[in-house]
Amino acid sequence: MKSLTTSAHVEPDTTTRVDVFDHTGRGGCFVSLRIGGDLVDIALIARPGTAEAMRTLARAADDAARVLDQMAADTTEGAA
Repeated sequence: MKSLTTSAHVEPDTTTRVDVFDHTGRGGCFVSLRIGGDLVDIALIARPGTAEAMRTLARAADDAARVLDQMAADTTEGAA
């Protein structure tokens, strides 16, 4: 991965979009995964051969979502 470190808060209205560029003027192709909101838009560019890295990213996002679900459940149970 080429490097840039940034931080943004995911909000309930965060949007995602996948754009496919199957042939550019120079003959290359890639997929853009955009994650955005009002002030921040992050675009991840993936070329053929990087599908496993995208799957790993998806699994990490799913793991994070499970932890957030558990945190919410723990907070709800603690309030009862």
